[in-house]
Amino acid sequence: MQTTFTPEQLTDPSTQRANEILRACVHCGFCTATCPTYQVLGDELDSPRGRIYLIKDMLENERVPDEKTVKHIDRCLSCLACMTTCPSGVHYMHLIDHARAYIEENYDRPLSERALRWVLARILPYPTRFRVALLGAKIARPFARFLPDPRLRAMIAMAPKQVPPVSKNDDPQTFAVAEPKMRVALMTGCAQRALNTDINDATIRLLTRHGAEVVIPDGQGCCGALTHHMGKETESHATAAKNIKAWVKQMDAGGLDAIVINTSGCGTTVKDYGHMFRNDPLAADAARVSAIAMDVSEVLMKLDLPKGDAKGTKVAYHAACSLQHGQQIKTYPKDLLKNAGFTVLEPKDSHLCCGSAGTYNLMQPEISGQLKERKVQTLEALTPDIIAAGNIGCMMQIGSATDVPIVHTVELLDWATGGPQPPALTADKNATPAVPMLR
Repeated sequence: MQTTFTPEQLTDPSTQRANEILRACVHCGFCTATCPTYQVLGDELDSPRGRIYLIKDMLENERVPDEKTVKHIDRCLSCLACMTTCPSGVHYMHLIDHARAYIEENYDRPLSERALRWVLARILPYPTRFRVALLGAKIARPFARFLPDPRLRAMIAMAPKQVPPVSKNDDPQTFAVAEPKMRVALMTGCAQRALNTDINDATIRLLTRHGAEVVIPDGQGCCGALTHHMGKETESHATAAKNIKAWVKQMDAGGLDAIVINTSGCGTTVKDYGHMFRNDPLAADAARVSAIAMDVSEVLMKLDLPKGDAKGTKVAYHAACSLQHGQQIKTYPKDLLKNAGFTVLEPKDSHLCCGSAGTYNLMQPEISGQLKERKVQTLEALTPDIIAAGNIGCMMQIGSATDVPIVHTVELLDWATGGPQPPALTADKNATPAVPMLR
């Protein structure tokens, strides 16, 4: 693609990067075949190629974003299926992230939208605040139908029936093992700590059982993805910087073989810290962090889990977009489940997004709902006993529309290698899940 940025414009590192990405695009349109929003809406401007044209025009002319451009950029899921499909290597993720930051800085959104984004940015990344909000949503659920804004109704519908008790395993500490094969830091996350404490608990048990010393670093928190994808660079970089400093402290003190992340949306962002901070004083430390950031499935492959007997349990594996497209991890979770003895099934169109996408299901509930319905239909068509996924957002999204129990991949692997049965598989699905203490 030909671009016409001026030499002065290209002195800005973000514009320079956008120029590189735009020039890599050859207009082939392969991306439209795998773009979920294009399949649902059928509008060229709701495809990656269409959005690239809108972004190019906006950035080259340094114009104030108009309502049309913002609408189509906002409709992007950032599922990154287009990056998997693109034969030219267009790094759409960096381009759409820059476009969102540009819009955030230069576009005056309606008051209701600004208020919603402000609330989400100040609640979701903070587990305690999020817990309080979930309890409030639970109380408000009987009155949700009277709310005029579908986004508010979606926020209330998202709240689980039971908010699990706080797990002390998320507190800063070290889970030692007798003969450690590796030393890792576990990123405990933010929203996940409020929505489902079983995932981190299972991860700690699974890693320590197979020889990994697990450190929960003091000072870590939200990865910054939620605000990053809203274009709020200052806020996202501030939270990311805290993580970088917390992890580097552990790297310099006792050494780390990996930073383990069991929420794939967070993993995609942490692995991109090197790019996010490339022009920051933290650039070197950010690059060190990105270099050892790993999805939990990558670490488990290194630990060589024992082979399990066939269990006769059918598991439908949902591939989170941030894992298969963002991190290009496609086979590890399935290989681990098969090795543990589960029968693994893959749904039709497994490359398509479930519609969760961070805060997308809250800000674009109609499109998200259509994608959720399609995804659940393809999963249920397999008649599985269990659905497994590697991202809490996907689990909440899919779990809200099916009676098939959905659990994190690590919960099944923990169970298969000596851990407790995942609470989601118990007969009483309304029971508050028990939180097994590890210390």
